[in-house]
Amino acid sequence: MSTSSLAKPLRLLLLGAPGSGKGTQTSRLLKVFPKMQSVASGDLLRQQIKDKTSLGVLASSYITKGSLIPDELITKLLISYLAENCWLTPKSSWLLDGFPRTVNQGQILDHKLSSSDVNLNLVVELDVPESVILDRIENRFVHVPSGRIYNLKYNPPKVPGRDDITGEPLTKRPDDNVEVFAKRLQEYKRLVEPLKEYYANKNVLKTVSGETSDIIFPKLCDLIVNDFGAK
Repeated sequence: MSTSSLAKPLRLLLLGAPGSGKGTQTSRLLKVFPKMQSVASGDLLRQQIKDKTSLGVLASSYITKGSLIPDELITKLLISYLAENCWLTPKSSWLLDGFPRTVNQGQILDHKLSSSDVNLNLVVELDVPESVILDRIENRFVHVPSGRIYNLKYNPPKVPGRDDITGEPLTKRPDDNVEVFAKRLQEYKRLVEPLKEYYANKNVLKTVSGETSDIIFPKLCDLIVNDFGAK
């Protein structure tokens, strides 16, 4: 698919269960729409902690105590990042991955974004069957230093058990097993249903369904182009 420019600014939130392929869809979208920016809240938080910024140190103190990081703190971290990168302008286009995850987070974020007139204008849930996700997880291996992910069925390493680039060993994440992941999926469903209702009431929620990223991606692109145009 060739690259495109959006006719209207897009501020997109991708929702999806763990293992649904949000990261894959994000990377593919950025290739088709190169002027769009993206931020993953988890990556942002880890970088802030690594850099020992004031917000990172505060977030780390909660993690060290085994406490949940307050919604206000995560929102402040994200808004600060958007502001520093000049994304809080009505003409900017960007994509959020991993935040908000709850209605309270969504409400706090909306309040912050509305002051700059840059509210989310599209929320898309990636609807992938649970059986497909669990099968992906069962066959998923990772190269920890780089974060490169392999799947034994559709993206296997060239040499079994070894990273394609470095040749270093691949490992399984501790929670990459069916029993643990099934519990994560149930928790996701519990949290996401009220959030979906929240965005549905704002008329910005859409759903894209499919069993593979190759099925979902064209549907996602068509949805974006139909609503926001391309030039």
